[in-house]
Amino acid sequence: MNAVLANLPAFFEGFRVTLLLLVISGVGALIIGTIVAAMRISPIRSMNAFAAVYTELLRNTPLTLVLLFCALILPYIGVTLPYFVCAVIGLTLYTSPFVAEALRSGINGVPIGQAEAARSLGLGFGQSVSLIIFPQAFRMVIPPLINVMIALTKNTSVASGFFVVELIGVGKNLANLNGNAVIAILLAVAVFYLAITIPLGILSQRLEKKLVVLR
Repeated sequence: MNAVLANLPAFFEGFRVTLLLLVISGVGALIIGTIVAAMRISPIRSMNAFAAVYTELLRNTPLTLVLLFCALILPYIGVTLPYFVCAVIGLTLYTSPFVAEALRSGINGVPIGQAEAARSLGLGFGQSVSLIIFPQAFRMVIPPLINVMIALTKNTSVASGFFVVELIGVGKNLANLNGNAVIAILLAVAVFYLAITIPLGILSQRLEKKLVVLR
């Protein structure tokens, strides 16, 4: 326990980096995932096909491989970025298909009459999606989207293998320096992760009660 208390600043720094990875990657994944979900239902076949390939390719590729591409392959093509930025890009790309699929399930739950009514009012595809379909779809998939963010929180740990010192990275370093307090250090890391995931779960429950649309 003394090893944990003595190294609290290191834990808090790792916690800060984990939160930054979560927030930046989460926002990026929501934006890209929303665009991809719109493309999946687009009447333009080429956009639909691109979104389908993008989703299946990234969703079925291991996160480690995506991060390896960002950290090792990008420099070969002349794109040199800090490891933190590479981790954000990798996490964003990897998470966005899961966001898109969650949204697509919500879109499928919107009654088809809503889109037909929008068309009868003279709204185009973009207006129908942004004003009618997506607002309802987002409310339907709040719990799945929160679950995606919880999964993203845990996935940030993979960034420790790419020279990004977040919670897992801090835990590894401290465990190597304090071999007699490994269990306490690992428990402290777990507590910091729970400090993120438990509030997200509570937020999901509250938002579900207030905003979710009954099918």
